[in-house]
Amino acid sequence: MGTQATQPNGASSSRPVLFFDIDNCLYPRSAKVHDLMADLIDKYFATHLGLPEDEAVMLHKEYYRNYGLAIEGLVRHHQIEPLDYNAKVDDALPLESIIKPNAELRALLRDIDASKVKLWLLTNAYVTHGRRVVRLLGVEDLFEGLTYCDYSEFPIICKPHPDMFAKAMREAGVERAEDCYFVDDSYANVASAEKLGWASVHLVEEGLPVPETPASKYQVRHLEELRKIFPQFFKSS
Repeated sequence: MGTQATQPNGASSSRPVLFFDIDNCLYPRSAKVHDLMADLIDKYFATHLGLPEDEAVMLHKEYYRNYGLAIEGLVRHHQIEPLDYNAKVDDALPLESIIKPNAELRALLRDIDASKVKLWLLTNAYVTHGRRVVRLLGVEDLFEGLTYCDYSEFPIICKPHPDMFAKAMREAGVERAEDCYFVDDSYANVASAEKLGWASVHLVEEGLPVPETPASKYQVRHLEELRKIFPQFFKSS
């Protein structure tokens, strides 16, 4: 993964940034990674909090709803060791047997002109999971950096909290909200970024219901549609 481009005087380059979410965005929901992760999280709740399975599932959902991430509720209310959680949940996923190199995704990303826009990853996963997914997809080299949810920090900051978007801007070296472009499958994340002035795209895969109220100005069924929404960033039309 590349490093942030800087100009000779040390200032960040003035290119806008196109931020991509990773899970259920760069690969389809049909890969069922989210379902496998949910099972591991439920097991973690049951084992580490000594809860019956049905209570573990309910508490997992409650923390996800309240905080955007189950782990935030666990750290906040139960003082669990976040990197132990990461090892037993995200890093325990059998991704190598699920996620394969995606030539179509690679071709799309390669057709984005890096001299006009900086490609950056923005995920609520920990760094190990984020890097593993893009490596398995065969697109790791096309992104200049990764902003991830740092499980070792307290409090944990993640999307859709505005602080997470501020962190992404800082790390990607972009100062103005109008220079930020964003793609995510999460309604809450897209709506939050849109409020902050980012040009946001909500990915609603084929077969999923379209929200009654759109999360943002742009809504797509497939990442290929980005060519029409942001033609200024692509080498070919």
